[in-house]
Amino acid sequence: MEKNREATLVKARNLSKYFDYSRGKLHAVDHVNIDIFRGKTLGVVGESGCGKTTLGRAILRLTEPTDGDIFFEGENINKFNKRQMNYLRRKIQIIFQDPYSSLDPRMTVSNLIAEYLVIQRIFSSRKQIYKRVAELMDMVGIAKRLSNAYPHELDGGRRQRVGIARAISLNPKFIVCDEPVSALDVSIQAQILNLLMDFQDELNLTYMFISHDISVVKHISDEIMVMYLGQCVEKAYVDELFKNPQHPYTKALFQAVLEPDLSVRKKKLKIIKGEVTSPINPKPGCRFAARCPLVCDKCKEKDPELIDIGNNHFVACTLIGRT
Repeated sequence: MEKNREATLVKARNLSKYFDYSRGKLHAVDHVNIDIFRGKTLGVVGESGCGKTTLGRAILRLTEPTDGDIFFEGENINKFNKRQMNYLRRKIQIIFQDPYSSLDPRMTVSNLIAEYLVIQRIFSSRKQIYKRVAELMDMVGIAKRLSNAYPHELDGGRRQRVGIARAISLNPKFIVCDEPVSALDVSIQAQILNLLMDFQDELNLTYMFISHDISVVKHISDEIMVMYLGQCVEKAYVDELFKNPQHPYTKALFQAVLEPDLSVRKKKLKIIKGEVTSPINPKPGCRFAARCPLVCDKCKEKDPELIDIGNNHFVACTLIGRT
């Protein structure tokens, strides 16, 4: 890596998560390696079902990983007990995709924001707690008059602001943003993205930003990791990836992005043909092979490894960087 390794806040090595099914094991996340630097954002992009959310939850140990190691500030948190993990929750948080289902419908806005402060016993008095709640509401742009409102009385943007307030209430260092704008209108998406970016600068936050929308990921990320069926197929800095995509799947994702330009309205979208490989007991070989226009016999022999093709650009493709 070009940057100092000491700047790494979150690191995962050979991280895997399998789920048991009647027909075998579903490989939701399969031997993924990541490094996320302090104050930076790693974007994780891919189709629905590629394992993005499972990866984020596994890194926070909301879902216990099957294999691999997770390091936070140099410590292997896989070895943490319940008490240690409870304390670590002050430093690592998550913003969920659906702001409505992640909020208790029986609790008011002020109580929802205060919940983590109460659980972690940050303050000794109720007055201190709700003073902090008022500060958080002001920070995320929720009017004071909504303190006693319930989630069903709010629109999607305000609900997500409540979720963000909850996430930053404990002054964390790392937040997993699990598709935080996918359920929102476009105009509200921009507001939430700008709010997250402002907090990153003000509070020195580190993000893993998960999304299926590559244009949104481009806007907020420093690095992007492309996932396909539980594996990382390409990873690079944002500018490098958009200028020089290498993996056939990454190229297909870019071609699927609609351009807000009438001059290209007649552009024909390229459809990825072929059936998606089953993630249950997958056979050796590239998992994109069944849909790849460049597939060859080598692609089906073994899983391709991520190789560095220069400029901190990593690609897992049999046809790249090999003779």
